[in-house]
Amino acid sequence: MNILPAFLMTLIAGLSTGLGGVISVLSKKQNTKFLAAALGFSAGVMIYVSMAELFVEARLSLGEIYGAKKGMIITVIAFFAGMILIAVIDKLIPEKENPHEFKHKGDTPMFDTRESKKPRNALVRTGLMTALALTIHNFPEGLATFIAALHEPGIAIPVTAAIALHNIPEGVAVAMPLYFATGNRKKALGYSFLSGLSEPLGAIIGYFLLRAFIGSFATPRALFGIIFAAVAGIMVFISIDELLPSAREYGEHHISIYGFVAGMAVMATSLILFM
Repeated sequence: MNILPAFLMTLIAGLSTGLGGVISVLSKKQNTKFLAAALGFSAGVMIYVSMAELFVEARLSLGEIYGAKKGMIITVIAFFAGMILIAVIDKLIPEKENPHEFKHKGDTPMFDTRESKKPRNALVRTGLMTALALTIHNFPEGLATFIAALHEPGIAIPVTAAIALHNIPEGVAVAMPLYFATGNRKKALGYSFLSGLSEPLGAIIGYFLLRAFIGSFATPRALFGIIFAAVAGIMVFISIDELLPSAREYGEHHISIYGFVAGMAVMATSLILFM
């Protein structure tokens, strides 16, 4: 297994939250059209690789071990279990602190003047709570990136790029209130980077869980099949619940759709090239 490359890919995806922090402290306005296209692109990549690669691989692997019908049943259960996992995590995070609930329309200032009326301590708390929420939420995303990269190095780069793009606006959500309240660039950047470290942490814990439970299954391939299906569910849910709605909030509807289709096309092309 290519453990080190898979871990490095997860680390890159996670630390991309820091890029959102850089944008927060250097930019006065967001290029919302580009951001909408990027989020749509990420959703296209993640949905395509989930359904065309991970789900199919899980079904084939489990079908060979348990038979076609039972293998399909296990695949479907694992797929929706992944969705339920990420949905529960979102549900447990208060909406105000959930980095996926903030909304922007049009080319808006990076710092909303309405926020200036809030006490600085409240803004600091908002940034810190968002960082905590993001840390919790990104844990299964780190596992998803790690497993995808571990499964097929050929799809590691586009998947990593998709999740990295997904993490950039989350870094903005962490750094923006901290920087506005304190004026401290280092603190804002530091927390935006730290909030992404839960993704490589998810990869590390996922690896040790694989090693611990691999003997409980008929074959290692059975365990991987279940994990692939669950990861596919996680990635599809993230795309539908977070990426596409956020893309529409940031820009025009068609821009996000064009990005979505482009993401699928790039993912399909990369899979063909690395066959």
